[in-house]
Amino acid sequence: MADLTSRRGKIGGMFRRSDAQVIAARVPLSEMFGYATALRSLTQGRAVYTMQFARYEKLPKSVADELTDSVTEER
Repeated sequence: MADLTSRRGKIGGMFRRSDAQVIAARVPLSEMFGYATALRSLTQGRAVYTMQFARYEKLPKSVADELTDSVTEER
């Protein structure tokens, strides 16, 4: 769960499904790149995850400023 929150994720809940623990969370897509590798490393290759689109959200100002700065530097 710490890895998801470090990726700006919001944990929705945790429950059991059969013999597995399921964590429901909402995480921005831009933060999910490389997550499969990180998850496998954290769980010694045992965990799997699924993703589906939920909704669009307004970008936090700090992230928007960082994005604007990087585009301005390229020009």
